[in-house]
Amino acid sequence: MSISRRSFLQTGAALMAGLPFARAIPAMAAPLDTLVIATGQTINSLDLHRTGTNRPSYQVAINCYDRLISFGSKELEDGSLSFDYSKIEPELAQSWTISEDGLTITFKLKPDAVFWDGRKVTAADVKWSFDRAVSVGGFPSTQMRAGGFTRPDQFEAVDEETFLVKLDKPSKLSLPDLAVPVPFIINSEVAIANATAEDPWAMEYLHTNPAGSGAYKVARWDNGQQIVFERFDGWVGGPLPAVARVIQREVPNPATRRALIERGDVHVSFDIPDKDAAELADKLTVYSTPIANTIHVVGINYDFEPFQDANVRKAIAYAIPYEEIFQTAAYGRGAPLWGGDAEIADTAWPRKSPYFTDIEKAKELMAASGYPDGFSVPMSISTDLSSWMEPTALLIQEALGKIGILAEIEKIPGANWRTAALVEKRLPLHLENFGGWLDTPDYYFFWAYMEGNLFNSSNYLNAEVQALTEQTLPMAQDDPEYLPKIRRMFEIAFEDLPRIPLYQPALNVAVNGAEGYEFWFHRQLDIRSLKGSGEL
Repeated sequence: MSISRRSFLQTGAALMAGLPFARAIPAMAAPLDTLVIATGQTINSLDLHRTGTNRPSYQVAINCYDRLISFGSKELEDGSLSFDYSKIEPELAQSWTISEDGLTITFKLKPDAVFWDGRKVTAADVKWSFDRAVSVGGFPSTQMRAGGFTRPDQFEAVDEETFLVKLDKPSKLSLPDLAVPVPFIINSEVAIANATAEDPWAMEYLHTNPAGSGAYKVARWDNGQQIVFERFDGWVGGPLPAVARVIQREVPNPATRRALIERGDVHVSFDIPDKDAAELADKLTVYSTPIANTIHVVGINYDFEPFQDANVRKAIAYAIPYEEIFQTAAYGRGAPLWGGDAEIADTAWPRKSPYFTDIEKAKELMAASGYPDGFSVPMSISTDLSSWMEPTALLIQEALGKIGILAEIEKIPGANWRTAALVEKRLPLHLENFGGWLDTPDYYFFWAYMEGNLFNSSNYLNAEVQALTEQTLPMAQDDPEYLPKIRRMFEIAFEDLPRIPLYQPALNVAVNGAEGYEFWFHRQLDIRSLKGSGEL
């Protein structure tokens, strides 16, 4: 028997019935081997490779599937844990070697790795999975391309435990790109058995039925309400997780999530608003980690005619009340990204734009534009991200009204946001929050400024930026040509303004009766390191 979504949200601690471990009990009374998590985000698919799969869904790939390798960990200044981009560690691979010319990477798989059904993980499964990632198109294929992986003929299963990757040219991003969520290893026998001629990659089946070798299996997924993970005791990709079951409830209302974590009805509240993080820090353990290579921006869609006018774009940049947004929406958490020096001397990214709040200058630019009398435009935000997007949009709406731009706020459900903003790229004026997984500025530009790539929600195209990004992507950062090329990319980006930087955000996570939280670049919860604190 299931309770309604409305009842679920009203009771707060109530949980979908039907599983012995999914009873309507508060977290503090839950068994020691179970953790309960609250999140405001919606998982819309169990297959990261599927077109339109949203960012919250990445956690299924992270927790339920293995990659060949992973990043290591480090302790931050505040004592919390974070991934370490400088360390590459084994996951499904036991070891790997790189040829002297940098063009071949040979992986040896762990001989005792098995899928959930008990079948041995083989190099043939790795090849099928990599072939899928480079062939399905969209986000996963573009992500693979960032590391130099574009075609199935680059992958070879030499024998059951030996997998070969062949590169067209050496790249600083190739090995790190295999540690991101996209190149996950699928049980190819299960997938092929459920594929069809119209669906050779089993997209429909894997959308609702994961088939992996990862630390956790999906025991239950009630779309829009909860997901339940159950530990796979045969996992060899790392230390066996301490927690046998993790129940993640979707609780859209931030106030309800706050009440749940304060009362101890959940152990972890993930991605809480900055306001709650500031106010809860004295009561609970709250982790606030600046998100590397991530920027909250105003997206200006070049397909919308008024935004093809440079003066209009710059007028908006000077009208934005940056400081007020930073204090109101972010509560001062994160890092400001406005009012920077016009001269660019290094490759630091994110970096402050040269723009700042100057309404008179904004009015002058509008008067000099082709739209001196202004215009109307919808300004789109995601309901999943309303804690920062809504106050930001309201402040921008007020500011743009002063220069003749009437912006009507459009709220798009979180489950539909990725399709509208990033796949269809149909939103004229919108807020966006892309974060680059691989920590270099050229990688950020690859995703956010290259024609057609997923996070280029502005439909931006500049031939010089395209060429510079392609050149710098594989280039070593100590190459003497790297700095001048990156500097030029920055100059063009701030002149063309398809994305107006607001601030670098922090990811806030509150815990009550749990420990072991570790921040990851993908901004999703890695449940494999979590454990009860003994206070249950």
